[in-house]
Amino acid sequence: MTLTEDGATPGGSPVDTSVAAERSPSRSRLVLRRFLRRKPALIGLVVVVLLYAAAFLSPLFAPWDYAEPDYTAFLQPPGGTHWFGTTKIGEDVFAQVMRGLQKSLTIGLLVGLISTSLAAVVGAAAGYFGGWTDRVLMWLVDLLLVLPSFLVIAVASPAFKGQSWLIFVLLLAGFSWMITARIVRGMTLTLREREYVKAARFMGQAPFRIIAKHIVPNMASLLIIDATVTVGAAVLSETGLSFFGFGVQPPDVSLGTLIASGTESAITYPWLFYVPAGFLVVFVLSVNLFGDGLRDALDPSAAGSRKRDKKVKKGKTGKTGTGAQA
Repeated sequence: MTLTEDGATPGGSPVDTSVAAERSPSRSRLVLRRFLRRKPALIGLVVVVLLYAAAFLSPLFAPWDYAEPDYTAFLQPPGGTHWFGTTKIGEDVFAQVMRGLQKSLTIGLLVGLISTSLAAVVGAAAGYFGGWTDRVLMWLVDLLLVLPSFLVIAVASPAFKGQSWLIFVLLLAGFSWMITARIVRGMTLTLREREYVKAARFMGQAPFRIIAKHIVPNMASLLIIDATVTVGAAVLSETGLSFFGFGVQPPDVSLGTLIASGTESAITYPWLFYVPAGFLVVFVLSVNLFGDGLRDALDPSAAGSRKRDKKVKKGKTGKTGTGAQA
């Protein structure tokens, strides 16, 4: 359709651009529609929300506190007033698992957020500015990659006993961002040569504004999937460190401390081990499903390319078979 200078069609009827703009869905709506079509991602999101809700709302309806022993029920199996059973000193396993979920999920969420944000800032700055900035930041990344993170955190953790567990979060986040930062740097080297980035630079926009407005949003799918994977990895790291006594310290509990204390009773009293381990597996799996669905919703080409390839192969097979029959 061609328009005249006054914005009307050749027949004289004006075109209502506002109506056309309203009909075109925004990018956020398109992402939401794509995400809602993915049932595994929805299931993962619902499970994560339910786990968070159960962990933080359980003190309102749980009959026992995580540190309150029941001296009339030692190693009691699940059932009755103790839904998940009791420990060898009468502590309620349900209350302890919910308390452990609070710690583990919060640690995983904070580590994922801090690690991904740090990787985006360092990688984008190194790739965009180049020169000495790139050399210094990449030297720091290489140095941290060489250090054995598990050993460093294990050595440093006892020095912070009795202090805030947020220090433990910073230790985990400090060794979780380097590989992603290198990937972000490589993508920034390509994105900074795009026309819209050059146009923003010629218009006089500040470098960090260009990074935040034009470069980082084009890596949203990578950063989101990295954040979700880091959340699951951080929970597993916290579990492993707490298992060996380097993470969350008594009298507080986490999934790692509960799994460690229940390992010796995995056969004789299985609820002490399998209940916290099951919650850990369900959470990590749900986070990964949610991250995969969100990545596909933000970057449909990654998910749609496989479907297109299958359709092309089927079309070629059908044509070949028809020609052979003819």
